[in-house]
Amino acid sequence: MEAITISQTTARRFVLGRQGLWPGRRWAGQDGTTEALRAIEAVQMDPLNVVARSHDIVLWSRVRGYRPAYFDHALYQARQFFDYGGGLFIYPMTELPYWRLPMRRRGQEGRWADFAAAHQTLLENVRAALRQRGPLGNRDFVGQQRVSNYRGGKESSLALYYLWLTGEVMIHHRQGFERVYDFRERVAPPALNYAASDEEAEQFFARKAVAFMGLMRERAWANGCARFIERRINRTEAEQWLQTMVQRGELAPLQVEGSNERWLVLSTDVPILSIVEAGGTPAMWRPLTTTTDDEVVFLAPLDIVSTRGRAAWLFDFEYLWEVYKPAVKRRWGYYTLPILYGDRLVARLDPKLERASSTLLINGFWPEDHAP
Repeated sequence: MEAITISQTTARRFVLGRQGLWPGRRWAGQDGTTEALRAIEAVQMDPLNVVARSHDIVLWSRVRGYRPAYFDHALYQARQFFDYGGGLFIYPMTELPYWRLPMRRRGQEGRWADFAAAHQTLLENVRAALRQRGPLGNRDFVGQQRVSNYRGGKESSLALYYLWLTGEVMIHHRQGFERVYDFRERVAPPALNYAASDEEAEQFFARKAVAFMGLMRERAWANGCARFIERRINRTEAEQWLQTMVQRGELAPLQVEGSNERWLVLSTDVPILSIVEAGGTPAMWRPLTTTTDDEVVFLAPLDIVSTRGRAAWLFDFEYLWEVYKPAVKRRWGYYTLPILYGDRLVARLDPKLERASSTLLINGFWPEDHAP
């Protein structure tokens, strides 16, 4: 299949539009929050609350009238989504059958398999407590010893974390940001409490790796997919896998002007790319009211649009999340947010909310030379 060629402007607008950021916010309220979470593919949570938590900033930038209660309702009451993994990502609950594969693989080898083998009695005791008193959080277990080499936590915390990583338990709800767990069958809707076959799951994640990024470098696909399926993919397998997906019409090869690399996009997104390349706006992307030409948008530090080095190639914009750097080594600030205007990143803002006085402090502001 011959590669489609698009401009850098189209690439920017497509990635932004697929994420609900361009040409403006097209969702609103509780239903809009649900739609946004599905469209984004995976939203990363973070406990830091400098101005707001990262996932709330992600949704505020996309959903008019967003409230954190909408997020909590979608996850912990309606059970439309679940939070999972060391990166604390939010995924649609309909994906749970596929996630059972990486959950199982995480417990089959490596340090977590060693942990389970060495702590069978502990795990059985935690299971028994959950059966009798669940849902339970770490604070519901007292007097536990600490275990070295496994996140440095106390025994019950590590046991709960292991059961969560391997899919035996899920997060029932959160108290503040602390996890409260229960058995999967008590959390997941019955219709989704099953495991897809290994082949079905791997094919699902092969596609999701591209869907998550919107546009993906062909050379990055193997690592992206491997992170989902919890196994390595060598170059030969990756080439054969991608060739098959292109031949089946699942993926389309892409060329971006100014880039010497081959890119990938979902075939279902090709008509949208064509509209954007022609200077149009897909009907499903039309904003409710204002556009990003009317108002700026603050992007969360963990927003997929600007994190993982995407700000550099997509926007020619330097951005680093420096929250874990010593102050003397920071180039910008502790919790710097990129600012989107139109289809470009035009500045950085380092804010802090002083909650005691309800005062928003601006610690720094760094506009680009081309900023209006």
